[in-house]
Order: sequence, then structure tokens, then C-alpha cells
Amino acid sequence: MKKYGVFECDCLRWVTRTFGIVGIALVISLFPEAGRAQDQGAASRQVTVGVYESQPFVIRENGQYAGMAIELWQSLEDKLRLSSTYRSYPSYRKLIEAVQNGEIDAAVTNLTITRQRAQSIAFTQPWYDSGLRIMTPSKSAGSFQNIIDGLSDSGHLTTFAWLLILALFATVIITLLDRRLDSEFPRRWREGLADNFFHTMSILTTGKTTHKNLLGWIGRIWSALWMVLGVAIIAYITSSITSVMTTTSLTSQIHSLSDLSGKTVGVLGGSVGEDYVQNLGIRTRNYDSLDASIQGLIAGEVDALVGDAPVLEYFAHSQPGKPVRLVGSVFHPDKYGFGFPLQSELLRPVTLELLGLHERGEIHKLRVKYFGNTR
Repeated sequence: MKKYGVFECDCLRWVTRTFGIVGIALVISLFPEAGRAQDQGAASRQVTVGVYESQPFVIRENGQYAGMAIELWQSLEDKLRLSSTYRSYPSYRKLIEAVQNGEIDAAVTNLTITRQRAQSIAFTQPWYDSGLRIMTPSKSAGSFQNIIDGLSDSGHLTTFAWLLILALFATVIITLLDRRLDSEFPRRWREGLADNFFHTMSILTTGKTTHKNLLGWIGRIWSALWMVLGVAIIAYITSSITSVMTTTSLTSQIHSLSDLSGKTVGVLGGSVGEDYVQNLGIRTRNYDSLDASIQGLIAGEVDALVGDAPVLEYFAHSQPGKPVRLVGSVFHPDKYGFGFPLQSELLRPVTLELLGLHERGEIHKLRVKYFGNTR
């Protein structure tokens, strides 16, 4: 590109001040290279933008980034004539450290503004109202597996096993007597055992018998005692299952924050949800991504998840086939903003443009696009 001396530059400035628009046109006609260089320089400021993938704010599709936060940032790029190179980070904590260390010029994702974070990085004007919410498995608290676990923990399964052994022992004794006393009784063991097992369980469960009496009055007394025992066994089994179902329902259901005491809660590492739950003294388990935390919840690694309300709501809405559900209302309200290094020259112009987008309703349109007109 052709360079101009100090004298030539002073002349250009004098012509521009003196003749206004006519002077500007004259300058461009005389020195077209300078005009093009100024336009290119103003339109090509390169910035490195750090992102953390969190649907629907930052989504990676076919090697390109999309989502509400990305679209909002691209609107700012157009206004401020920025050209961004994106760099992905595995967690909020790593993203914030990159901003603080000057590795990137801006952090673009659903980044919650907190007092602790504001001590190390600078935040723009908030552009989204958020908060925390709870997600739990959608399976019923009275499901078969929960009942089995409850019976095992309370020792009832062991008692049931002993009762079954008793029934099998009675079946063998009756079969031996029948083979000796009843000439019509099947000679094959499996047929005889099956017939008497059915007879034994029929007395235990219904109190009825169709078996012929081969022992006279002793057999009648034995049958009566066996029926009384059967009534007691059925009453015990019914009451134990009912009590376990009731206890499981009362202790395993989670409806609000107060129900998380004594539970293990899944959180994203470095998130506001992690800090909040740990400050309450609740045991947590960290995950690197939302998908990993959802899988952990479904697999029973944790009892519930605590995370950003819009992220969990979007997942539940977009993945209706997953056995998870949202419970309770939003708590610990907070706001999202873009992060910059302290004293960043981009902070003020980006904040001003965000205010303008908010006043013109552009941010509201983006929110409706991704979440609908429900919040």
C-alpha cells in the first residue's frame, strides 16, 4: 500500500476540515488506497471468543456454532465490525480462567454473573434472567425396583426366602406321604412335587384345598393349622409390601430444595449450581457436561440434578422421551452476561450495543425463538 508523508497527511486533514463532504470526496478521489485501507481496518478487528457448549445458548452443529448466545454475539459483531475466532472450553471454570489469563478476548455462553466471578473478570449488561431448578428421574417412587430395594433393606426379602423354604419343605413331606398312602398318586417325582406344591400354595394363599385327606382326623387338624398359618403369612407379606411402598414414596420423592437433604445431587463442575448446593451442605457429584449428568441421573448415580433453569427446561422440552422431569419452581434467581478481561476495551461498546438490542426488542425475539413465549 502507498504511504504518505506528514505534509501530505496534514494537507488531507486541512482539505477535509475546510471543504467538508466535498473535501472528503476529493480526498477519496486523490487517494483511493487510503480510503479502502481505512474501511478494511475498521471492519476487520480480530477477536478470540471462548465458548462453553450449553444448549440452547451454544450449540455445535457440523463444525459451526449456533444458539441464542452465539446469535446475540453475531449481532454485536455486525454492529462493532468484529471478526471472531471461536475456542471451546470444557467447563465454566476453564472458560473463566481463560478470560482472566487473557487467552481470549470474550466469553460467550450462558455465563452467570456473580460477585465472585466479577472480581476476576468484567461482565456486560445482563441479557437473560435465569435461576436454578431441580431435575429428577421420572420413574415412579413405587416402581418395582424401588420396592425390591426397600424390601431388601428392611430384611423382608430374607423372611420371604425362609417362608418359601418352609413351603418347599412342606411340599416334599406331603409328596412322600402321598406316594406311600395314595395308590393313584403320580409315580414320577416331578409330577408329584408339582401337584403338591400347587396344593401347598393354594392353602397358603386362598385357604382352600382340593387334595384328598389320607390321614383322617390328623389330616384335618393339620390342614386347619396350615390354613391359619397361610392367613398369617399372607397378612405379613401384604403389610410389609405396603409399608415399604409407603416409606419409599415418602423418602424418595423430591419436590423442592428442602427435599435434597441427605441426597446426592449432580451438578456441572464450576457452575453456580455447584457452589450453591455445596454451600447448603448437600453432597454433590460433578459432571463435565449436561449429557453426562443426565445419564448419571437416569443410571441412579445421583438422586437429582441442580442446574440452570433454562438449560434444564430446554432439555426436557427437546428430549421428551428421556425418563426425567422438572420439579419445583425456579430458585436462586440470577442473570447471564458476556465476560471480558478486566479493563477490556470491548466491554463498554459491547454493553452499549446490548442495551440497544434490548431496547429494540431484538433480545426478546431471540428468547422467544429458542424458548417460546412462556417466560
